[in-house]
Amino acid sequence: MPIAGISRRTVLAAAGATAAVAATGLATAPAARAATPTLPDGTSKDKVLVVGMDGLRHDRIDAAKAPHLKSLMANGTYGRSLLYANPMAATSSGPGWSTISTGVWPDKHGVKDNTFTGKNYARYPGFLARLHQVRPELSLFAAVDWPELDTHGTVTPGADAKLVYNNDYAVNDLVIADITEDILRHQNPDVLFVYFGETDEIGHNHGAASPEYTAAIDVQDGYLGRLLTAIKARPSYATERWTVIVTTDHGHTDGGGHGGSSIEERRTFVLAQGPGIAAGARPIDTRLVDVAATVFHQLGITPAASWGLDGKPVQERSTDPFDSLHGSLTGRVDETGIPAGVLGFTRTAPSGWSVINNAMGTGGMTEWRGWSFATDEFWSRTQRDQSRELNVRARGVFAVADSDEWADKTFSGTYDSTLVTPAYGVSGATRVTLDFTTFYRQEGSQTAQIQAVFNGGTPTVVKSYTSDVISQPQSLDVAVPAGASSVSFRFRYTGSNNWYWVIDGVKVTAS
Repeated sequence: MPIAGISRRTVLAAAGATAAVAATGLATAPAARAATPTLPDGTSKDKVLVVGMDGLRHDRIDAAKAPHLKSLMANGTYGRSLLYANPMAATSSGPGWSTISTGVWPDKHGVKDNTFTGKNYARYPGFLARLHQVRPELSLFAAVDWPELDTHGTVTPGADAKLVYNNDYAVNDLVIADITEDILRHQNPDVLFVYFGETDEIGHNHGAASPEYTAAIDVQDGYLGRLLTAIKARPSYATERWTVIVTTDHGHTDGGGHGGSSIEERRTFVLAQGPGIAAGARPIDTRLVDVAATVFHQLGITPAASWGLDGKPVQERSTDPFDSLHGSLTGRVDETGIPAGVLGFTRTAPSGWSVINNAMGTGGMTEWRGWSFATDEFWSRTQRDQSRELNVRARGVFAVADSDEWADKTFSGTYDSTLVTPAYGVSGATRVTLDFTTFYRQEGSQTAQIQAVFNGGTPTVVKSYTSDVISQPQSLDVAVPAGASSVSFRFRYTGSNNWYWVIDGVKVTAS
């Protein structure tokens, strides 16, 4: 077993321990185990353990015993969300773990599939590499048995010691659990990333709906339990502040497999317990990019704007007014591809907002007649592979004008709908800034305009979209006319069986 690195850096790489394997594909004890690496002594009382469970579909946890995962859910914050799909990236491990590690979406980190072609880790490094840059005194550890996470620099750069095994998960997941438990009990690490891959392997071989898959969840839950017990057994535990995060890179189909655009393949979650993280919370605005941001927050590190993170700490709630509609969302009306139990849309605007539909055509799909408010799962289920899966920077509930879906039922006239914000005070200000996230697809003669209305007067166009904007933050600076005391903004979309426009995270600031 080669050992490389001088000073703080220790690398242990194993070609593969051998083991007897049970008929289910789950491991018994390995025949041999690598020596535990020695880490530098940690310097922080704030400590973080990130456990990655590959291909763990969160809706299958309920079918497993999984006492440790379920305890973390009861005592921590558990946010579920969906991934992108092609053409942004496949629902595969390379993009998924890159998103988790870097805290940015694939359009930034550049990894679209398991070839890792286009990776941009120099610009968007993993959180361990970033921690080594800004807090070199921290003691950092990584253990993986999908070696690509090391060879491509996805997770392990920055670690003071790392274990890299081949993908014999039935054997090497257990080895990783053994060594990590030893480190937690007898050394003083500050931040650890630990990867388990058997859930993904069993998902491929038996399907996510199989008893073998729930058994694999239970095995990995047992490994998690050992790590949690080791943390609590630390002599210095009473003076330490531990955060534990569990996450996954993608889901699986019932029959096994991933990479495509089905809801089951896109399922992910972030589960976190630690200081300042609410017990039993089920936020609707958590996304997979939030893992890295949560690690930094729990260590008291404020990310620089230059890092370009897309994530936020899991305990930080969105102030987006559309999220207030979550409790009033209803199920499908005309849509047939959405299961009846999925509650995900309303056409009732939040307080202070309104929708002007007096120029709308008649008929069409009820759900999308004018601006509506929907969730990612509800909206992206309407029609797969038309890029709705790329709405990654919207969180929770968002506003959507979708002339394409509206036209899927008999209609007359054109789609013409305007979303209107509340009036905001601008007395004494010279500029007003409109910040929001948008996802816009252009086709044909459709139009998308932002209009400013000062003191309830005539709308003035301040921005028009004429080409695609694939889920990006926007900031629009508008001059305030002399004597103006209020402003509202209007988002007017027109079309006829064209594409769509999404608005989220609206914020208005006068200066």
